[in-house]
Amino acid sequence: MELRFTPEEVAFRDEVRTFFKENVPDDIRDKMAVGEHIEKDDFVRWTRILNDKGWAVAHWPEEYGGTGWDPMRQYIFLEELQRYPAPTPLPFGVNMVGPVIYTFGSEEQKKQFLPRIANLDDWWCQGFSEPGAGSDLASLKTRAIRDGDHYIVNGQKTWTTLAQYADWIFCLVRTDTEAKKQEGISFLLIDMNTPGIEVRPIVTIDGGREINEVFFTDVKVPVENLVGQENKGWDYAKFLLGNERTNIARVGMSKQRIARVRDLAGKEMSGGRPLIEDERFREKLAAIEIDLKALELTQLRVVAADAKRGNTGRPDPASSILKIKGSEIQQGITHLLMQVMGPHALPYHEEVEGSNEPPIEPDYAASAAPGYFNYRKVSIYGGSNEIQKNIIAKAVLGL
Repeated sequence: MELRFTPEEVAFRDEVRTFFKENVPDDIRDKMAVGEHIEKDDFVRWTRILNDKGWAVAHWPEEYGGTGWDPMRQYIFLEELQRYPAPTPLPFGVNMVGPVIYTFGSEEQKKQFLPRIANLDDWWCQGFSEPGAGSDLASLKTRAIRDGDHYIVNGQKTWTTLAQYADWIFCLVRTDTEAKKQEGISFLLIDMNTPGIEVRPIVTIDGGREINEVFFTDVKVPVENLVGQENKGWDYAKFLLGNERTNIARVGMSKQRIARVRDLAGKEMSGGRPLIEDERFREKLAAIEIDLKALELTQLRVVAADAKRGNTGRPDPASSILKIKGSEIQQGITHLLMQVMGPHALPYHEEVEGSNEPPIEPDYAASAAPGYFNYRKVSIYGGSNEIQKNIIAKAVLGL
């Protein structure tokens, strides 16, 4: 495999870098650079800048608003987006339900939803996990019973990221209780404004409010909101999760955050000298950088295989490797940042009632602990790393 970009690919990378430098709003980049959460309005504003350029859904087929870029250009674009850094387009629409709709959905669904996903006119969330169905997702119990021109949905979803903003939710629901559990599941698109839907926030260990429980009580969903065939939802879910796991690698983002760790380690003192001069710390930093280079090469191999294989509509099982190693590296970087900050990383939240103490300086340390705690989740969502190892054993190694 050729490990260097062609002159044309280098020129494309330079074009992408220039666009980001000239168009990413400074306030959004500043938040991203220090690991702060960005708000809904930030997502919408940046997505519409990308959409005006024609890059909001870069990897989609051209007939649905995509760019027509080959897999290598798509990879370059995503890496530069993460390294700048700028927000990636909202994954629930762009990377998850969008490809499911244009691959398996009806023409009416494509016309209704795809342009609105590209411009972030509709905010989507994911209704997969349930209290008793996380890693064993096929055990889900949310029911959808056909009643004339509607399904009546009852049940509960959990860990639903950013559901408090959502206009729509794509859900796995059980439509056949007699079939084998993977064979009785359907894929529904549900308007969040439908009567009977309740969203309850879950406060996370970092103090954030990004995840929720979603309850469905006699929710009426038009039959035309069924994607593909009834009881074939498990196939569409596997397609969706393969895309999600590839994107979880986040090589560009990890490069940007390692650069930040290195920069801050040059400012923070330990034993009378900058921490970056400590041999033990440098060993840990080098180990993560080596792992990241190996992950980058693995992702390039997957990209090259995708380009050779063409669009088969089936995810590469090697995406599970990217998911495992990518999440481990992301967690390792947050741990290094905590070491850099030391006692300055003590959590501080201005909104805590009764707090009368100022934050511990420096200001850039404030996001270290929340980031560390928040990133415990990346080895769980998108299919836990333990489950991904089972997939690799079966689909890659043939064990």
